[in-house]
Amino acid sequence: MNINQAIEQRHSCRAYTDKAVTTDQIKRILTTASQSPSGANTQPWQVAVVTGQTKLTLQDAIQQAFASRIKPNPDYPYYPTQWQAPYTLRRKQCGLQLYNSLAIKREDTAHRQAQWAANYRAFDAPVMLLFLMDDIMQTGSYLDYGMFLQSVMLSAMAEGLATCPQAALAEYPDIIRQTLNYPNSKQVLCGIALGYEDSQDPVNQYRTDRENTSQFTDFFD
Repeated sequence: MNINQAIEQRHSCRAYTDKAVTTDQIKRILTTASQSPSGANTQPWQVAVVTGQTKLTLQDAIQQAFASRIKPNPDYPYYPTQWQAPYTLRRKQCGLQLYNSLAIKREDTAHRQAQWAANYRAFDAPVMLLFLMDDIMQTGSYLDYGMFLQSVMLSAMAEGLATCPQAALAEYPDIIRQTLNYPNSKQVLCGIALGYEDSQDPVNQYRTDRENTSQFTDFFD
């Protein structure tokens, strides 16, 4: 698989088998991803690899907060406060594809809530990767982090693994910091579910659309 094929075939996996991911695999993925570029070589990424009992403890705490209707308090705003076209439609279509793949109807609030709660378990993948950054860093470091995250996901593919990048895993950063003993100066940016894909699960069958290149590109001669 060449780099173009890897980028085109990567997708967000939301169902995993129980096959274990080795520590050596994770180390290889992160070592490769560490070659990603960053402004002035700041390398702002800090990664928490959460597995086993610690993962169960953390995800149970987050799910309990969600079930108790505790309002998320992410360290930064991921989405716009006011949605507008074309982003509103893309967001709606993305959600429809997800719920349609699981035959969950719009009025089925209970199953929609249950599916959303799966986010906080990293969709039951054996590995939850959490990404943190010192709070002194500024907007440029978010750009650096995006390149690092893509490298993580592509490197995972080289190991035969699937991923799902998750903003939802940063919705309760205080719980993460408390459970993993991080100071408040560490921002929680996002997470990635990591494991072997359950290719038979319906939730992994659909693919979101991408805009034609001509829709987002201007050429200036």
